[in-house]
Amino acid sequence: MVVAETKKPHVAVLSSPGMGHIIPLLELAKCLVIDHGIHVSFLNITTEASTAQIQLLHSPTLPLGLDVIDIPAVDISALVSDDTPIVARLSINVEESLKPLKSILIELGKPQALFIDLFCTQAFDVCNELSIPSYTFFTPSTSFLAFCLYLPTLDREVECEFFDLPEPVQVPGCSSVRTEDLLDQVRNRKIDEYKWYFFHISRLPMSDGILLNSWEDFEPTSLKAIREHPFYRQIPTPPVFPAGPLIKHDKPELDDVCLAWLDKQPLNSVLFVALGSGGTLSAAQLTELAWGLELSQQRFILVARKPTDASASATFFNVGEDINVNDPKAYLPDGFLKRTKEVGLVVPTWAPQVSVLQHPSTGAFLSHCGWNSSLESMTHGVPMIAWPLYAEQKMNATMLVEEVGVALKPVGIPGKGVVDREEIERVVRLVLEGEEGNVMRRKARELKVSAVKALEFGGSSHQSLSSVIKEWKIENEISV
Repeated sequence: MVVAETKKPHVAVLSSPGMGHIIPLLELAKCLVIDHGIHVSFLNITTEASTAQIQLLHSPTLPLGLDVIDIPAVDISALVSDDTPIVARLSINVEESLKPLKSILIELGKPQALFIDLFCTQAFDVCNELSIPSYTFFTPSTSFLAFCLYLPTLDREVECEFFDLPEPVQVPGCSSVRTEDLLDQVRNRKIDEYKWYFFHISRLPMSDGILLNSWEDFEPTSLKAIREHPFYRQIPTPPVFPAGPLIKHDKPELDDVCLAWLDKQPLNSVLFVALGSGGTLSAAQLTELAWGLELSQQRFILVARKPTDASASATFFNVGEDINVNDPKAYLPDGFLKRTKEVGLVVPTWAPQVSVLQHPSTGAFLSHCGWNSSLESMTHGVPMIAWPLYAEQKMNATMLVEEVGVALKPVGIPGKGVVDREEIERVVRLVLEGEEGNVMRRKARELKVSAVKALEFGGSSHQSLSSVIKEWKIENEISV
């Protein structure tokens, strides 16, 4: 007797370290398992893994059909130091960790495809050798992808450093990028950060396709440019597939202090202040922020972290380390907690961000404008106060303010790099009480509706991801 048995297609997903990369890649993996019936092996680089990364990838709530494969840790202490900047450190980590990738993929039975993020492009060579299709899941914005695809041309045509350019960078078919908004990794071409960044960016055309954590209605101009502008067609640019917004979904405890507090607040009345999984402020800036919140007399939840005058990216590799040693009373202004106890809630280190953003009492989000947080805010219809810290966040902030119209950006004191308390008071009042805030809120809610439609069965993002799968998905019938 012959019995036909269907074997699930099997793919691998590979993320570089860092919660900003791992979260969207893990959500992609979940989507492939739950919505598309794919068996997924998630390859976890354990070298310098943060506490948060370990906890997330070894959670008992991961769906059946999603297997996490730990890549053995390697010693990179001779190759990096405490002063090694973030992209260089990430890239060295990945390069050393992926030396056994070929044997891992063979042991897994040669998956039908490999999905990687931007900082794992070393995997392309292995995939080519094994004839495995490889796709880049580009976790920042579509407009940033357009800039990255243009960067090799800009590098050839411009002799001076990019920060010395007299005019904004004109990205083909897209909005120009002001030099002050350029990410630190590309402002100076003499540093290792740029060399590593350029290495990965220049390899994007090696992808069989580029998935985007965005959707058709959110960034139509950049998406149209990448698809249709002659410049991108000549590169040539791989096919692009908007598959988002793929965001983390919190499952907080029933007695979560933030949600219990929000339940007692009026509709759209609370400002949520959180600067990402590793974002920190200087002591001077945190003091001004606290005073600005107090002066505004608006309700707020502040996720507080110990201030540091080091680079904001310095906490990238130790997310979750300070959760038990963080006492806000030690660094917030004297008496701040007591004076604001009727209108504010201060929580150390962490809050269930998605659950807070989807709560009806949350009226605005003061954010670092990391792409994951920006998507979470839009997906839940919450306008933003843009407070970019590092990476491409300045470019995200400008886009959200000037193109999408869902954010306000405070103005810093020229030459001091600090936003003072009066300016913070002004923007907080404006976004929560002013008509400009109401306009942004309506726009954000329109995007919320379109995001839901995009992800539904038959929606644009669902169809987009399905079209990727159809390129390699084969139903295997095994005769017994």
